[in-house]
Amino acid sequence: MAKKNNDQKVEMPIIHLEGIDIKSLIHVVRGQQVMLDSDLAMLYGVETRSLNQSVKRNNRRFPDDFMFQLTKMEFDCLRSQIATLNNLKSQNEQTFLTEDQGVNVLMSQIVISKPLEKRGGTQKPPYVFTRNGVGMLSSVLKSETADEVNIRIMRAFTAIPDLLNNNTLMMQRILNIEQHQTETDEKVNQILITIEERTPKQLQEQVFNSGCVWDAWAYISDLIRNAKQRIILIDNYVDDRVLSLLDKRADGVEATIHTRYNETLLTDLKKHNDQYREINLIQLPHRNHDRFLIIDADVYLLGASVKDMGIGLCAITKMQTPPDTILQMLK
Repeated sequence: MAKKNNDQKVEMPIIHLEGIDIKSLIHVVRGQQVMLDSDLAMLYGVETRSLNQSVKRNNRRFPDDFMFQLTKMEFDCLRSQIATLNNLKSQNEQTFLTEDQGVNVLMSQIVISKPLEKRGGTQKPPYVFTRNGVGMLSSVLKSETADEVNIRIMRAFTAIPDLLNNNTLMMQRILNIEQHQTETDEKVNQILITIEERTPKQLQEQVFNSGCVWDAWAYISDLIRNAKQRIILIDNYVDDRVLSLLDKRADGVEATIHTRYNETLLTDLKKHNDQYREINLIQLPHRNHDRFLIIDADVYLLGASVKDMGIGLCAITKMQTPPDTILQMLK
């Protein structure tokens, strides 16, 4: 389209507005009824860029209360608002006004125009025009077609009652709260990820220096807590401290100890099982040199008895051998 002087009329194509619900293109932003530049351009039959260029050449006629550019948050919120209301319409769940009142609020807000859908990526948020801004457009886009379109738009603004504004503004506030909550959740999630990344992981080989009793005990405790199905301890020497350690397991996790027990341990076990979840005790047929801890399908080789871990230099190593192989050798 050739450029025209401000005083020249721009030839506008004929737009058939009968099938267009202009009220559906009116939104509420910052407590004001506004229309997107792309929707206005569609109604006037021009490109969005051409419309904004015409406005820019006459920028003194369009102060901030006539038009303004949406922030990214406002634009995202507007798209969410339209999508939410569109879902409500498709489910036929509710309308805000009766047909006798002449306005269906959902139809006034839920139609998503193609220009709005196409905006995305790194493109800047659009401009919007208030009722005064739309009225001023008729003086910039000078043609009989522009005047006719402008009249239809102004009538659409007038047709929307204050109740629509209140309901839509309330919906926008709710969506703003949801968006802030989403952003907060993302920040919290990122903090948790950072904590997880900086938390020391359980290594397949862990060595404890002499005197590191607490470190060794904490490591074994974490293994116990992480069990999902079963815990099997193969250890020649077990006492009441080991029974207490196995109580750290989650509900539904079975605990079995293969050991060389005596009357003292049997007495402790009976008192324990009378009050807490049962721990099974199986007599080893012979003494074993090494100790093993089976957590579900994993086998750990223990360099010392559990009750003595960390007293002297010792190690815990995760093995590749399957649990059934170790259990078969006990028989």
